[in-house]
Amino acid sequence: MSAPLRAAPRAPRFDLRALGPLIGLVALFVAGALINPVFLSPTNLFNVLTRSAFIGIIAVGATFVIISGGLDLSVGSMAAFIAGVMIIAMNSAVATFGAGVVTVLLGIGVSLLLGLFAGLLNGLIITRGKIAAFIVTLGTLGIFRSLVTYLADGGTLSLDFGVRGVYGPVYTGSLLGVPYPVLVFAAVAVLGSVLLHRTRFGRYCYAIGSNERVARYSAIDVDRVQTLTYVLQGLCVSVATIIYVPRLGSASASTGVLWELEAIAAVIIGGTALRGGSGHVWGTVVGAVMLSTIGNVLNLTGFISEYLNGAVQGLIIIAAVLLQRSRGDER
Repeated sequence: MSAPLRAAPRAPRFDLRALGPLIGLVALFVAGALINPVFLSPTNLFNVLTRSAFIGIIAVGATFVIISGGLDLSVGSMAAFIAGVMIIAMNSAVATFGAGVVTVLLGIGVSLLLGLFAGLLNGLIITRGKIAAFIVTLGTLGIFRSLVTYLADGGTLSLDFGVRGVYGPVYTGSLLGVPYPVLVFAAVAVLGSVLLHRTRFGRYCYAIGSNERVARYSAIDVDRVQTLTYVLQGLCVSVATIIYVPRLGSASASTGVLWELEAIAAVIIGGTALRGGSGHVWGTVVGAVMLSTIGNVLNLTGFISEYLNGAVQGLIIIAAVLLQRSRGDER
């Protein structure tokens, strides 16, 4: 009697499409090192990672929104509004609590509450009002930007000097040589990855982004899940604002301009489909670092003006979306 046939062991598969963002980042690092040796210095690399932290944290939240089929254009204005109210709250608290840790914690609490409320507002208007996310967040973009301009009376809101001295280490400090913003970015990315890839909520986000109608037939509470993605987005914006405010100690109408463009670019470059249904948090992290690295390399080489970074990012978004569309055509 012959022995039963056994299936041949499968060789490990390497998805070059999924690894594309990481390969691109490595190539960018190699190019940067060849063009200017200063690029690989620890100071410059930590500078790149620190600059990536603000957009990266916001982009982690945007990953949930986009995978579930949504879009949030208000994140930059939301950050400016939260920063403005934080500064007003902390300046007002100095008279009662002094320029100490309590005042800083009060400002952080205000930021988290505002981020939660702003995200909930976007989510409820989109899901309960049945209005396109593009229209709703475009409207709140204008509202948040106008509010911070009004609060600053057309100028700039500045943090109390004493509070700035206590709050400053949140941006300038480090642990074992790693800047705090980088550590916060890493923690948010790990939590986001676990939530997206290891929980039922994450699976629901993929299901809704793949086919919302089928998700509804599958008894998924689509409105609740989509609203929660915008709440997560708001909380990520508030966390990014918490580590951004001590950087300059001020907020104005120009704070956070084009952050929405950079956040969406990081998500798309990282391999998340703009139409929803697929994507990874780690890809978003790579996309955020890649954007900062591109800007850093351009500044070190002087090939083009730093004022054209926005144009470069816009071209990258268009190229990434065209690449995604060509992949869809292949399928």
